[in-house]
Amino acid sequence: MPDRPRSSLDPVRSLLSRNRLRVAFVVVLVLSAAVVATASSDEISTASRAAVPDAPPTENHTVVTESGRAGTITAYAPDGEVLYYNNTRTKYFDADPVAGDPLTVEYTATDTIHTEGPTCSEPPCALNVIERVDLETGEVEVVYERYDYKETAGEWHDADRINETHVVVADIVADQVFVVNTETEVVEWLWDAQSEFPVEEGGPYPEDWAHINDVEYIEEGEMEGRIMASLRNQDQVVFLDRQQGLLENWTLGAEDDYDTQYEQHNPDYIPESRGGPAVVVADSENGRVQEFQREDGEWTRTWEWSDDRMQWPRDADRLPNGNTLITDTHGNRVIEVNQSGEIVWQVESTLPYEAERLETGAESEGGRSAQALGLESRTAAESDDGDDGGPLGVDPVGVVTNLIETLLPHRIYNALFFVAPVWMGATEFVAIGVALLTGVIWAGLELRWRLRDAGVRFRLPVYRRGD
Repeated sequence: MPDRPRSSLDPVRSLLSRNRLRVAFVVVLVLSAAVVATASSDEISTASRAAVPDAPPTENHTVVTESGRAGTITAYAPDGEVLYYNNTRTKYFDADPVAGDPLTVEYTATDTIHTEGPTCSEPPCALNVIERVDLETGEVEVVYERYDYKETAGEWHDADRINETHVVVADIVADQVFVVNTETEVVEWLWDAQSEFPVEEGGPYPEDWAHINDVEYIEEGEMEGRIMASLRNQDQVVFLDRQQGLLENWTLGAEDDYDTQYEQHNPDYIPESRGGPAVVVADSENGRVQEFQREDGEWTRTWEWSDDRMQWPRDADRLPNGNTLITDTHGNRVIEVNQSGEIVWQVESTLPYEAERLETGAESEGGRSAQALGLESRTAAESDDGDDGGPLGVDPVGVVTNLIETLLPHRIYNALFFVAPVWMGATEFVAIGVALLTGVIWAGLELRWRLRDAGVRFRLPVYRRGD
């Protein structure tokens, strides 16, 4: 078929079409930039005491630690005002009230070492510490410390007090759990995860294999004297006996059994006296908090909670009043959920790691199990507020966000949130993604138009039968 004769108006029509597309591209880019600019102007920051928001009033003091871009520990008075704040260390992790003195807190923290020296031949390295602070006077005491050869996956996320002289430590850098006498600094017991788990499973070895992120010394019930530990990269919570080692039949979860739990954080043990044995755990990569009850030698899920904002929970404590205190790292918040599943207290924070209500005991020490309380589960879908977000009953941001979550592995999706600015949520990711896609399409069209104007014709090859 011969080419259609060109009209003298064709170049004008072509230029008008191109300009309309350029205007549309500019509008999309401006709108995307406006979304990002609005979010960044509302950035949550706790990098200085003056920027820390007040919390709603509660009956008790609340401590929040942060291990992300702003390494901080903040204590709120019952009226919600900041009682204590410290950002001296690079990262702060688990914090527990000292027995008999709830306004004295013991916590783990890490300092990043960026220069070569006697304790660091290949920076960055880490100084891991257990410290004790009097929240009223601000006096800080170093209880125990150790230098480690790397900083990435080299922190102590948790330490739990056994008695006045002994502490059990979750040692991520060595994939071990150890008990140390903090007065003599002698390690008196040690369990190595390699004694029970193959290095082919879990995370990459040796960079970040087991990632033991939590330990708890059990003080009562049939498991008295045992140690519970969280092996994040094996998706398992394990129980250790200092004579027998791993109590295999008590293990909660299994390698890559993501339906049970997926790279969990901070499990808390509830003994028989309070409706257990049960374990409350932050099921981080699944974006939910859940509880398991021990029944007939097996673990059974008895409760879970999530909402449409929850991204990466890393701590959950059952309080004596039956509520649950939850730390949602990528949701940039700490919340308290009542027995009906409603949020009754919330404070914004920059990538928080853990939260404690000090007068209620360490972790879930004073709380009862979900089964004993009759708690009903709530999922993110059930917590939806019903706002469809659009005139056609479709939330476009939600659609794109779900598409991103479907296409990307959840760990990568969460990793993007972790390294991105704290103000960047799902909406901002979508806006930036749309802007990038618009820019690529625009650049491609401009290139094609230039080549066409230069006389380069685009034709698809014609294939005939027999070729």
